Amino acid sequence: MFVSFFPTPKLFFLSAVLWTGIAMAIWFSGFSEWQTGLDILGSYVPAVIEGERPPFLSAEKAWTYIYIIACGLIFVAGWAVRERNKWFMWSVGGTTLIMLSTYFNVQISVFLNDWYGAFYDLIQKALSEPGSVTSGEYFGKLATVAWILIPYIMVLVLLDFFVSHYVFRWRTAMNNYYMEHWPKLRSVEGAAQRVQEDTMRFARIVEGLGVSFVRSIMTLIAFLPLLYTLSQQVTEMPLFGKVDGSLVYVALLSAAFGTVLLAVVGFKLPGLEFNNQKVEAAYRKELVYGEDHIERAAPPEVTELFSAVRRNYYRLYFHYLYFGIARWSYLQASNFVPLIALGPTVVAGAITLGVFTQINNAFNQVEESFKFLANSWTTIIDLISIHKRLIAFESLIHGDPLPQPIAGAANP
Repeated sequence: MFVSFFPTPKLFFLSAVLWTGIAMAIWFSGFSEWQTGLDILGSYVPAVIEGERPPFLSAEKAWTYIYIIACGLIFVAGWAVRERNKWFMWSVGGTTLIMLSTYFNVQISVFLNDWYGAFYDLIQKALSEPGSVTSGEYFGKLATVAWILIPYIMVLVLLDFFVSHYVFRWRTAMNNYYMEHWPKLRSVEGAAQRVQEDTMRFARIVEGLGVSFVRSIMTLIAFLPLLYTLSQQVTEMPLFGKVDGSLVYVALLSAAFGTVLLAVVGFKLPGLEFNNQKVEAAYRKELVYGEDHIERAAPPEVTELFSAVRRNYYRLYFHYLYFGIARWSYLQASNFVPLIALGPTVVAGAITLGVFTQINNAFNQVEESFKFLANSWTTIIDLISIHKRLIAFESLIHGDPLPQPIAGAANP
């Protein structure tokens, strides 16, 4: 799954994590305040006016973006020198481009969160003091966001387009790799399905799940400091009183509770999904044989195979029943967590509508990132079952024993 596309996969992903840590250490050691760079950029971008919200491309932010792009290019160049494979431009270059584009989109989300704070303050002023806000001020404020939304939408569309091609190249690499070893793989039950369907499903899941995971990490990096700062305006928390960075801890605890809850409740599901693919493959294989051989796919044998399919689906339905109760109860209840946390502050009238909106948006961004596993658990279950099936291929290629059944799996 990985060696077919990435150069030395374990080293590649480890180097990406290490290089990110090194780049962040260099940045926070003082490089972010390199005055020469800031002075040069200051003559090309809007200046920060004291008392006003900073523009999207202030000198400080432009310097940050240039530094991050440079770090990405250095990472690609380093791997180009060390090792290049057939898919280098897609695996190394494409992964880096996706990371940088996702970071750009998250930064726009931060800017929009800040913009909404000012806009809702304007609305509160207009509603509380009729005539204090003119039509020009109102529509002028709306116009200020258009210039950032247009490139934002374009990047989103182009990123989706690129990721689709990126993932299909990954699928192509897997397909080619497995077909090179087809003589060893053809004896595995449902081998054709694994090469055709499982690689397709793996690619589709990675497309959605992988990008969502990267965005969650980027969102946490961008919004955690903002939420911590905004938490200073929260007067007190229910039951706990005043706590520094209170909303960060609330978001973390809420997401951790949901993730652990769903992991425990859904413990058996990956095994059942894997088993489901086995019984489906056996049933489909017999039907395919029946197309060419009249003695195959006889009613008694087909009935027995379909009974195994039915039994496994009934198990799945039962376990997804209580899993669904836990999942949807948690996801709905979590929507009220920021409203409860901000209750004393709202009742005390300590913040404006704009600040409330800004805090609520930032909290939701952080909590949704923390809740990545909880929100994606059903998809992760499907991915685990596909991974289990494809691992069997790679085990045969390298002469290893087939993987053992996943804990919690029921026999058909």
